[in-house]
Amino acid sequence: MKSPPRPTWCKDDDIVLTFDVAREHAGMRLDRFVQNRIPRLSRTRATRVVRNCAFHASGKPRRPSERVRAGEVVLIVRPALDEPKVPLHFDVLHEDAHVLAIDKAPGLPMHPTATYYRNTLSFLLQSRYPERTPQFAHRLDRETSGLVVCGWTTQAEVALKTAFEKRRVKKRYVAIVEGRMNADEGEIDAPLGNVQQGLHIMMEVREGALPSKTRYEVLERSQSATLVQLHPHTGRQHQLRVHLAHIGHPIVGDKLYGPRGSKAFIDYMEGERSDALLKALGHPRHALHAQALRIAHPNGSGDADYEAPIPWDMARLWEARRQGGEPVRFEALDAHYDALGSTLDLAPDDPT
Repeated sequence: MKSPPRPTWCKDDDIVLTFDVAREHAGMRLDRFVQNRIPRLSRTRATRVVRNCAFHASGKPRRPSERVRAGEVVLIVRPALDEPKVPLHFDVLHEDAHVLAIDKAPGLPMHPTATYYRNTLSFLLQSRYPERTPQFAHRLDRETSGLVVCGWTTQAEVALKTAFEKRRVKKRYVAIVEGRMNADEGEIDAPLGNVQQGLHIMMEVREGALPSKTRYEVLERSQSATLVQLHPHTGRQHQLRVHLAHIGHPIVGDKLYGPRGSKAFIDYMEGERSDALLKALGHPRHALHAQALRIAHPNGSGDADYEAPIPWDMARLWEARRQGGEPVRFEALDAHYDALGSTLDLAPDDPT
């Protein structure tokens, strides 16, 4: 999918977002359309974004009350952000004419937010494949590492996304959780909904919320932790993290659902990287990895299997829990991805 040309009137460091207007959105107010395409925005904030950042291709500002037309491209242009540092790296696991499967580094956001734009996986893909940018079929949390599947064409993207929406994908995750799990396997069937009090980004188990189900299998135990394989039957936000915390075994390093609750998340977001915080968390990021999935290939050839290797930090964490060694430090995780360098440093056909 080729990205539309960058408007010539933009500054070199401006952030430019483009949204194609599909037929089903024709006639929608512009602020409503922007809110639809960026669901994290409230109606008030979407209106503010349009007033300050929405333009016609000519550079003329747009109004929130304007109606969008099928086939047009909505431009959102805003000044560059001072973005936090993240690992600007991904590995290509599989590539064919329809599918790109990649291994996302932990800590790399997938989509632009109020905080990130260039330091995102979507920007890395757009920069590495400017003529034909692959599109995500699903998403992972920023700290979750592992497998992400993308479609090269609109048809492939739709087919992959439909498989996820209709739960026709078999997903496998690996996590390291606090404590020794007694049962060798089991199923967590607990409905999930947005928290009614506290940080709005969090989820909670609540009666009457959306049905949510996770199957787990214990792979190995240490004195203080368990290595577990997870098979989500549903795909709710933070599902695996909340379900494991719900049964008393939060994922090691989880800043939202671990023993310190959301205080750890707030401290981390405010810049804390202390030994005390690391000791409380047990790991610089939540130890969750999207390891494998099976999905129908968009070309109709049958099911395809993709797999991402266990990352070095989780392997070292597990060895530390088994042998009583030192945990991975915040600085060590940063240094590892600094050493890898940016994915943008490599041309797509570079064999190295």
